[in-house]
Amino acid sequence: MDDNGYEAYIGLDVHKDTIAVAIAPKGRKAPEFLGEIPNDPSAVRQLVHRLGKAGEALNFCYEAGPCGYQVYWQIRGLGCCCEVVAPGLIPRKPGDRIKTDRRDALKLARLHRAGELTAVWVPEAEQEAMRDLTRAREDAKADEQRARQRLNNFLLRHGRKFEDGKSKWTKTHFRWLETQKFEWPHQQVVFQEYLDTVRERQTRTAGLLAQMQQALRVWSLRPMAEAFMALRGIDLITAMTLLAELGDLSRFDHPKRLMAYLGLTPSEHSSGGRQQRGGITKSGNSHARRGLVEAAWAYRFPARKTAHLQKRLEGASPAVQQIAWAAQKRLCGRYRKLTLERGKPKQKVCTAVARELAGFLWALSREISGQPYAMRTDR
Repeated sequence: MDDNGYEAYIGLDVHKDTIAVAIAPKGRKAPEFLGEIPNDPSAVRQLVHRLGKAGEALNFCYEAGPCGYQVYWQIRGLGCCCEVVAPGLIPRKPGDRIKTDRRDALKLARLHRAGELTAVWVPEAEQEAMRDLTRAREDAKADEQRARQRLNNFLLRHGRKFEDGKSKWTKTHFRWLETQKFEWPHQQVVFQEYLDTVRERQTRTAGLLAQMQQALRVWSLRPMAEAFMALRGIDLITAMTLLAELGDLSRFDHPKRLMAYLGLTPSEHSSGGRQQRGGITKSGNSHARRGLVEAAWAYRFPARKTAHLQKRLEGASPAVQQIAWAAQKRLCGRYRKLTLERGKPKQKVCTAVARELAGFLWALSREISGQPYAMRTDR
């Protein structure tokens, strides 16, 4: 066997209906394309048994994609190693303009044998179920916002403006909407359909939020989620989304690894004595990154323990409260310094604040899991 204990590396190009298979034996022999199999459990089982009939240790891999992790769990259940690799981190030749399933499978097998692929974190069954729930709520909220925009556009086209209050989508606003009448009957029908759609979308979003609150009570990561909610800008939705997407953050041995995993670190293009840094890399999980950036906007105000935040801190340990207050002082001062003293754009400043907020989340996860850590919060 090779140094890693595997006799062969198998690359799988997984699609909805088919899986292209290539194998790279240990050593430097060229990979071999084995053909395509149907994407169903029986065909995968037969493939694993056929390749491992001589008792060889096999290491499978395939790209993360819309097919999820069913193939991963099945191969692991059959006693073989399997990795799901990040598509954006697969080395690519600039001049290679031909892409086929055969080539993709061969490339995966070859790069997997060379150790050039980066594996992604695969959630457990409970984790994946929670991720489905939080993403469903996120999709429902996006549908609600689109429905509101369609109704707003319809009213704007007909010169109807709400001037009875400061905020829309309140009880006052809905009472005003119910008084709107249009000259043509079919226009009234269109308006009513738009309004009913908004209400239906709101009901769906509220129902999924209630499901999240109910699921939190029995979630294994509930203590960590409650600790995250001690931070300013992190509510139940954000805390559950972060943990559903990332899992236990204490698995990262350093906060900078978490920041890089979230794609919040600056990109860089340096050569020789010339150094050039650009925007953030935006690699990793976009759902978690978006939630962190939205939470970072709460730190544009001075550090302060509001009544709402004090209520969320009830029951939290002194260590959690200390980290949360240190985060407020650090991040609020950071925002003020970058905007007022250095004149940085607010959007960039909030991204920088989100990067440091990830470090405090990492510290909280280490505190809850009981793992030692050393982190400066007074810089």
